[in-house]
Amino acid sequence: MTQRRILVTAALPYANGPIHIGHLVEYIQTDIWVRFQKLRGHRCVFVCADDTHGTAIMIRARQENRSEVELIAEMQQRHEADFAGFDIQFDNYGSTNSEENRRLCGEIWAAVTKAGLVVDEDVEQLYDPEAQTSLADRFVRGTCPCCKTPEQYGDHCEKCLHTYSPTELIDPKSTLTGAVPEVRTSAHKFIELEQLHDFLDQWTQSGEHLQTEVANYLKGHFLGAEGDKENPRKVLRNWDVTRPPDYFGFEVPDFPGNYWYVWFDAPIGYLASTKQWCDRHGEDFDQWWRNDATEVHHFIGKDITYFHTLFWPGMLKSAGYNLPTKVHIHGFLTVGGEKMSKTKGTFVQAETYLKHLDPSYLRYYYASKLGAKLDDIDMNLEEFAAKVDSDLVGKVVNIASRSAKFAQPSGLSKTYPEDEGLFAHAAGQGADIAVAYEQCEYNKAMRLIMELAANANKYWDAKQPWLLRKDPERAAELQDVCTVALNLYRQVVVYLAPVLPRLAQQTGELLSSQITHWDDAQTPLVGVAVAPFKHLLQRVNTKDIAAMTEESKEAPTTTPASSADSDQPLLDEPLAEECSFDDFMKVDLRVARVVNAEEVPDARKLVKLTLSLGGDNQRTVFAGIKAAYQPEELVGRLVVMVANLAPRQMKFGLSEGMIIATGPGGKDVVLLQPGEGAQVGQRVH
Repeated sequence: MTQRRILVTAALPYANGPIHIGHLVEYIQTDIWVRFQKLRGHRCVFVCADDTHGTAIMIRARQENRSEVELIAEMQQRHEADFAGFDIQFDNYGSTNSEENRRLCGEIWAAVTKAGLVVDEDVEQLYDPEAQTSLADRFVRGTCPCCKTPEQYGDHCEKCLHTYSPTELIDPKSTLTGAVPEVRTSAHKFIELEQLHDFLDQWTQSGEHLQTEVANYLKGHFLGAEGDKENPRKVLRNWDVTRPPDYFGFEVPDFPGNYWYVWFDAPIGYLASTKQWCDRHGEDFDQWWRNDATEVHHFIGKDITYFHTLFWPGMLKSAGYNLPTKVHIHGFLTVGGEKMSKTKGTFVQAETYLKHLDPSYLRYYYASKLGAKLDDIDMNLEEFAAKVDSDLVGKVVNIASRSAKFAQPSGLSKTYPEDEGLFAHAAGQGADIAVAYEQCEYNKAMRLIMELAANANKYWDAKQPWLLRKDPERAAELQDVCTVALNLYRQVVVYLAPVLPRLAQQTGELLSSQITHWDDAQTPLVGVAVAPFKHLLQRVNTKDIAAMTEESKEAPTTTPASSADSDQPLLDEPLAEECSFDDFMKVDLRVARVVNAEEVPDARKLVKLTLSLGGDNQRTVFAGIKAAYQPEELVGRLVVMVANLAPRQMKFGLSEGMIIATGPGGKDVVLLQPGEGAQVGQRVH
């Protein structure tokens, strides 16, 4: 096998808060892939860093009466401890507030400027004169300019769902100081992405670098504008890459007093972290970022697709760096079918989890759920406990716990016994399992591995070694049975090693031979000592799950009688007109996949969705979910739609159905998620 040179990154966690179990989906996914590549014998380097710049960091530091540098240093220490607790192993973990990053930002800025991509534009923003900072939408509240409801956010009204600019608010106030903000116009630098239109069109649509649903989503940014002969293609928006003072970040060298926007310097942190690793190990940086023989793999969540698939390749291309070989994009985590909730205790921080539960449980559970698509992952806590107990304890560790105590006195047989072809079969399965890992189809890999574990247990039960043990004259036969069982167990653990590195190490200690390579599953161990058995994994104690959930609960700040979580009726919302059972049964609910999603120009609430019901059956649906979902996070996910709703001609086009969601409206809308295993086109009852 030819050794590959692979550079892997995960999205940089923001230094404004701790790691939680939603974040861990990505870092565990990435760590598994990296460990797999290293186990295969490839040169694979995993770099990451804390994302440290921006207004939020500056404001928090002021509120806590300390410097931004002190704040980000503490958060980085906490982040690294959380990652280590979950066996997530980086080759280098840096910070975007490093000198390496500053220098590389300057280099890339010079490159895009030389290429003629930088343009000047004036931007109107609200400014807090007391805090002396420009205000992001979330830091402004005022009266809705449409329905006149007070205390609404700077970008939308939660009552009438109207969207607007912060400058349109009536009587706006800063949430930082309570001051009346001023409207200020400031000069910003933009990158003119449209100049890279043809390159980005080719790169995103090549079929090599992105999942199909991501490429389809991005295609909407390049398709011709329907009916517009003078402008036959959509023009990519200019990207605002600077911020005026006050702002925590790097000052732009040729734009004094202004700073690079956090989304400009954050991805450059991938290069800076690589540079730190290279300097520490005597490696040539250009071999990793300016050599076509190096693969670059990014793992990210679907909410930051746009930055990593348009902005970032454009920057790299302009500066002469390697383009990403693949951008692996995953969905979000829900718990019990809902967004994580502090009130319900399902918004669990990494350090809270580690107080109560073994990190191996979560690594395996996520692996059993993760595929190569953008589907969200739902964590059902009852299923979580059952799957760990059934698979890891009942099928895998059970083999070792039952056979090691019988084998320990004599060790493994000096020659490998007859095993009915089980070891050879499992060795042959290694190729399919490797392909599943390579393609990020971890759920498939786990299924294949658990089938091998089940085969080993069947062998053990059929040989009835507990009876052999009673007959001293059959001691050699007992040793052979244990030799087979422990080798089948070790094969399973080799295949699980990327997911469960602790179990792999413990198994190496048990069988006097550490697991170091994927090919360890191809050759049986013979003639080695078996160490006294120590517990490898315990069953999940549901009391520990309950304690973790209880510790994660946070009392709601307000409990109005009409809140969505209240048992009180919404007295100001009368029931709709009564319908018969026969009327209700006419509704045909179907599982559909979102293959494209885009904003509707001039629409306050609508997102335009293209839904697939299977094959060539596609529908266009306009959904009023703009405040709750970004279009890019919808692409690829499964939804439930009313498939037989009569088409409705709207101002913006023909809507051919309806998707089902719940919630009071505005940002608090949750799309109904089909159950696990649901198929496109399947009817929902």
